[in-house]
Amino acid sequence: MSLQTIPRVERALRLTRWGMAWERAARAFWPLLTLLAVGFAALALGGVAALPGAALPWLAGLWLIAVVIAAGRGGWKFRRVRSYEALERLDRTLPGRPLTALRDRAAIGGEGALWQAHLAQMQQAARAARAVRPDADLARRDPYALRLAALVALVMALIFGGAGQMGQGVRAIAATMTAPGDDAGIPSGPAWEGWAEPPAYTRRPTIYLNATAEGEVLELPKGTEVSFRLYGGGIEVVQDIGPASGEDQTAPVFRAERTGAIEVGNRRFDVAVLPDAVPVIRAGAAPVRRADGRMIQDFSAADDHGVSEASAVIALDLPKIDRRFGLAAEPEPRDPITLALPLPRGGRQDVQGQLVEDLSRHPWANLPVRLTLEAVDGIEQVGQSDPMSVNLPGRRFFDPLAAALIEMRRDLLWSRENAGRSAEILRAVTWQPEGFVEGDLYAQLRGAVGLLEGDDFTPEARDRLAEALWEAAVQLEDGGLQDALERMRQAQERLSEAIRNGASPDEIQRLMDELREATDAYTQMLAEQSEGQDRTDSPDRGQQGQQITGGQIQEMMDEIQRLMNEGRMAEAEALLEQFNRMMENLQVQQGQGEGQEGGQGSQPMNRLADTLREQQRLSDEAFRDMQRQFGQGQQGQGQQGQGEGQQGGGQDGQSLADRQRALREELGQQQGLMPGQGSPEGDAARRQLDEAGRAMEDAEQALRDGDTGQALQRQADAIQSMREGMRALGDMMAQQGQQGQEGQQAGEGQQPGNQPGESAPGGQSQQPYQGRPVLDPLGRESGGGGNVVTSGDPLAEGRDPAQRARDLLDEIRRRSGQQDRPEDERDYLGRLLDRF
Repeated sequence: MSLQTIPRVERALRLTRWGMAWERAARAFWPLLTLLAVGFAALALGGVAALPGAALPWLAGLWLIAVVIAAGRGGWKFRRVRSYEALERLDRTLPGRPLTALRDRAAIGGEGALWQAHLAQMQQAARAARAVRPDADLARRDPYALRLAALVALVMALIFGGAGQMGQGVRAIAATMTAPGDDAGIPSGPAWEGWAEPPAYTRRPTIYLNATAEGEVLELPKGTEVSFRLYGGGIEVVQDIGPASGEDQTAPVFRAERTGAIEVGNRRFDVAVLPDAVPVIRAGAAPVRRADGRMIQDFSAADDHGVSEASAVIALDLPKIDRRFGLAAEPEPRDPITLALPLPRGGRQDVQGQLVEDLSRHPWANLPVRLTLEAVDGIEQVGQSDPMSVNLPGRRFFDPLAAALIEMRRDLLWSRENAGRSAEILRAVTWQPEGFVEGDLYAQLRGAVGLLEGDDFTPEARDRLAEALWEAAVQLEDGGLQDALERMRQAQERLSEAIRNGASPDEIQRLMDELREATDAYTQMLAEQSEGQDRTDSPDRGQQGQQITGGQIQEMMDEIQRLMNEGRMAEAEALLEQFNRMMENLQVQQGQGEGQEGGQGSQPMNRLADTLREQQRLSDEAFRDMQRQFGQGQQGQGQQGQGEGQQGGGQDGQSLADRQRALREELGQQQGLMPGQGSPEGDAARRQLDEAGRAMEDAEQALRDGDTGQALQRQADAIQSMREGMRALGDMMAQQGQQGQEGQQAGEGQQPGNQPGESAPGGQSQQPYQGRPVLDPLGRESGGGGNVVTSGDPLAEGRDPAQRARDLLDEIRRRSGQQDRPEDERDYLGRLLDRF
């Protein structure tokens, strides 16, 4: 029977054979391995280099002879392990020697049952075979444990030794084998070494001169430090590239200042010194003023090795100042303004950045100044831009009293000689303050009069008064008015003033937002005042003027916003004046019989209007962001739109995409609070708002992907869907109000059969809201509902709106054909014709 058929036996035989091979190898070659370990440890630990030169060759020779003898002896004693030897050793470890029994053959009765039983018993015993552990018996053969000492030395060499020590040992052995008289012809090392270290600001690596190719021209930046180390006598360095800076003759050091050559020993280095160029810095367009008064200035700088620092220097441009009124006196001396320009941390060879600084409180704010940019490189070379004559951007005040206080503050900071004049102005401002100046502010201003007329008007007192005047002006400009109507009028006047004065788009947008907020507050106040009033006390209310809804007011303000965005400031100002006259006479009406649902529906409508307004504002900011990306400015604003501060960067540090997500979540919350669930109009409103939510989600993703064009398209879809939803919600609220009116009319004996839109007796068509079609201020028919704003202004009345549109289009065609008009105007009229 073959033993290979028993897996356990076959594996035990293989391992036992390998163990026996290791035993024989260890017994034969342990002296050789011990000698090799000792030799390696002596080299790695520096023992060879420490031996005397006379004894080293003898010891090396003896070691080599011992290695050869040990190798020969090991090869002679080593014998290969045979299979039967491994079988014999393994069989001796088993009771009854089953492996030998399994290899036997029966002479008689080999097929009998007894023999088969015997084989089965041996197979069972063979399955208990285990590999025999090897035993080289080295302790008996090496009674002094020399092998262990060599092993410890080897481990220590691996841990603490080094390649350098081994090299020294090999060189020491090689030196002993050199023939006598040949030492003088073999150099022990270089006779000299040299390095060229460029200045740190260049960020160039150090050059090892010994490794440079023969005849290679060294290109070194100006100011490079060249140093040498001379190891042999009779060697000197001759150079003409710059002055020496060291006194040690064996280690000369000098700085590369000009092109020349260096000679050392038998080497010559041609050196080309690269001059360090003066940094170049340029200013972008004229500084831009943000709505909050901050100055934004674009700049670009470049240097061959990088700009180390840059600054903006602002000096008063006295010859260009209109020296009248408070500026007629000689100004008190002030140092120029120096502002550090922001620079990146990395490479500064080519820098483009933007300076944002708030200089609204500086005495030179809104005055002519000269702006100069400076850049400094690593060796203190200064580059300057061409001086730019501009008005220093600062905050603008549109409230008359606030503007007067700011002008007075400027005059006092200009020169303390204006104290008397400023006191007279303050007396005039505070004369008869009732209804004009608040009590606390009046007390502060009267105290300032005493300070200005006193004898101790020191620079410190002047600065404290200037700070108080600034705070008072800011409070007047930004502080809320108790009367909502007055606040709305103030916002309208400031917006009109800003349009007439050519304010920046950022300032106009801020004032437009203030007007929206003030208008919302005023209409909300009127709505609250009208609650609970009996409409039967004034039966003619609403018949004296055109009725418009809060949504129509929003559309009119959106039209003003669109005209301003397109640069049509004259038309925007005219429409704003009409809006002002309309708001002077508006009334907020609630339909007769308006029940609980109508009251509940007004709040969701207002919240939807706020969300729509925020979405429109976000879309405008995304559009301006796309304009900045493609370097476009707004029509009619010249280059003023370029470099505008990124208002759309998101409030509280949010990006446009984050704000879009917040609007989408707000819209989702509003959908859950909408009334009219189950009605056709309510379901239609919900469907439209669902579509608006999906469009907002797509716009958010597009903004995150940087696809501003797709984002604008989806934002426009969201705005359209929200308007449709609000229209459906308004129709539902109007229908509920009409049903309440019909019930009341039926109780008073009127004909209940007339439905809205049917002809009433007398041939009049009963239209919603007092029998007249609901038109917005632009003459367009619109569905009403909810709170209604009634105005006596005839803006929405007049001839057919379609005829007015045709006349306007004919006028555009006529003007576009007049060749004597400016080219910019004709291009603009051509774009209008292409659009409409």
